[in-house]
Amino acid sequence: MKILVTGGCGFIGSNFIRYFLKSYPDYSLINVDKLTYAGNLENLSDLSHSPRYHFIRGDIADAPRIEELISKGVEAIVNFAAESHVDRSIEDPGAFMKTNVFGTFVLLEAVRKAFPKQRIRFLHISTDEVYGSLGETGAFTEETPLAPNSPYSASKTAADMLVRAYHHTYGIPAVITRCSNNYGPYQFPEKLIPLMISNAIEDKNLPIYGDGMHVRDWIYVEDHCRALDVVLHRGKEGEVYNVGGRSEKPNLTVAKTILDRLGKSHSLIRYVADRPGHDRRYAIDFSKIKRELGWKPSVSFEEGISLTVEWYQTHREWWKKIKTGEYLDYYKRMYQDR
Repeated sequence: MKILVTGGCGFIGSNFIRYFLKSYPDYSLINVDKLTYAGNLENLSDLSHSPRYHFIRGDIADAPRIEELISKGVEAIVNFAAESHVDRSIEDPGAFMKTNVFGTFVLLEAVRKAFPKQRIRFLHISTDEVYGSLGETGAFTEETPLAPNSPYSASKTAADMLVRAYHHTYGIPAVITRCSNNYGPYQFPEKLIPLMISNAIEDKNLPIYGDGMHVRDWIYVEDHCRALDVVLHRGKEGEVYNVGGRSEKPNLTVAKTILDRLGKSHSLIRYVADRPGHDRRYAIDFSKIKRELGWKPSVSFEEGISLTVEWYQTHREWWKKIKTGEYLDYYKRMYQDR
């Protein structure tokens, strides 16, 4: 199978590419990534000479380029490409609308134009944030009404609705997954867990929004990749599948767990003003994907956080380059004439 992966230089996308190349020796993957601030070529640098992996710097909003790539025998598209940080969406929502909404539209249009002569399976990676916020009990199901509370989640909701509409209107074979918070290797250090780990390693303060009791369901990224595997191959067209880690934790507990793993004092925690529209709690009911496709998470939070802390300890050069902006300067030099 030839798969077009969009946003494959990001955190989840790069882990997905590694997982698929390892799991399917007869598959080939094309990775299209714009290389914005969170897309990092170093995430996949060791694969650059693989005959089954090809990187192309490109924008999913570039319709002629996307149509050209699809025409080369692509059988599936896995769409990770997205602006994904809530804080950045509050500061600059326009970038989120362009990539998350218009970019998804361009991909769907390319698939529609190729259909039915070329039947391309479209797997759209979404987020549990489209559901809004939960109270102290309950969990999001695939039937939960969508109620986004940030420009980021609103843009992802709009993209989800486009995917749904293109399946129902044009019959394209599309599936949507909505996952809880991922963590693991290669995650950009603006996100909670890598920020907490890298700051703790350097004995810097760990900033925690509000009272620290905002709850998220955490899933180790390789578990997410396994879920995407079964949905891509066996998920029912037109359906949504929730993917969760069964690991609800308040942000404060996550920070303290990381400090304990590193043998650091809890005094490094610093409470900061809460961000606007901060959802209080997310929790995912993944019984549908478990029942229909046989998937469930296999990595506990305790095991996953230990693996993640160890990875960031042994890859300091990777995240230090990001924190200092070194890798952005490199990309500017590398692509200045392209």
